[in-house]
Amino acid sequence: MSRIKTAFATLEAAGKKALIPYITAGDPQKEATVPMMHALVAAGADLIELGVPFSDPMADGPTIQLACERALAHNTSLRDVLPMVAEFRKTDNNTPVVLMGYLNPVERMGYEAFAETAVAAGVDGVLMVDLPPEEAVDVADFFKTRDLDMIYLIAPTTTDARIEAIGKAGSGYVYYVSLKGVTGSKALDVDDVARNLDRIRKHVSIPVGVGFGISNGETAAAVSKVCDGVIVGSAIVNLIATNAEDSAAAQQAVSALVNSMRTALDA
Repeated sequence: MSRIKTAFATLEAAGKKALIPYITAGDPQKEATVPMMHALVAAGADLIELGVPFSDPMADGPTIQLACERALAHNTSLRDVLPMVAEFRKTDNNTPVVLMGYLNPVERMGYEAFAETAVAAGVDGVLMVDLPPEEAVDVADFFKTRDLDMIYLIAPTTTDARIEAIGKAGSGYVYYVSLKGVTGSKALDVDDVARNLDRIRKHVSIPVGVGFGISNGETAAAVSKVCDGVIVGSAIVNLIATNAEDSAAAQQAVSALVNSMRTALDA
């Protein structure tokens, strides 16, 4: 059983929901990433989404765009990110790690080389924003044979037919984008999320994580009532940016936020 499947199964048995924080690898420095990953787990994270810096992050708002810029300023690439996961795995062999990013860096490395290197490093899943299931057939074969989960995005505007296709192609979990727009958007409507998740679950049997618009314990707890996992990115990345010159302060601020969300979810 994969780490992702094990994590969700364990949480479900305990009556809990997954807390899935996102950080951009290499932001604000390469050496800060692995300690931050461990800090996230210590604060209550169940899975980690690790962003691969990209020069044109079209699905992301200004917060994560700037995080990519900071990481790229230090020449952080996919070939740096995979060793970060390997370093993390030296002392944490349980927490699932999902790489989130865009197709171009993977395409440049080569699908087979990437899949083999990612699995060897300890990566559990991949979410590539610009790789829809209709175009992922060849890529998916490389990933599935190596037990690397393919995670897809579902939006409020996604049709039932496309949700059904994602339900068949995806594994691990699906990422429901709760708002129209880019990362960092506000005004989360939990009732609207619940209605859309009812529709999604008619076609998708794997867990559903919800992201976009979740910034504190209150919003995390509200959304967790209707989904399997809560994904938080921009709120964390904002704290890292605010404390970019002080890694210890960044870890402390991020840990406090994640811990408050963990407490709210468990309550």
